[in-house]
Amino acid sequence: MGMNRLGAFVLGVVVGGVAVSVVRSAAFKKACSKVVGAGLQLKDEAAAFMETVKEDAQDIIAEARHNKAAAEVAQA
Repeated sequence: MGMNRLGAFVLGVVVGGVAVSVVRSAAFKKACSKVVGAGLQLKDEAAAFMETVKEDAQDIIAEARHNKAAAEVAQA
């Protein structure tokens, strides 16, 4: 059982070392930069879409209020 724990520890150290070297590589940083850039672009596009939806909803509300006011004036 002691050998399994030692083996797991050694494997963890090796995997950690490999992970650190991968994270420090220029290719990994470039790939991360592309992913983050795509995520930021998606966020901006979603924000623009939500703004359009918000404006449409405000237009619908304004039109409904106008129609309600016109109906009240017509009844009076």
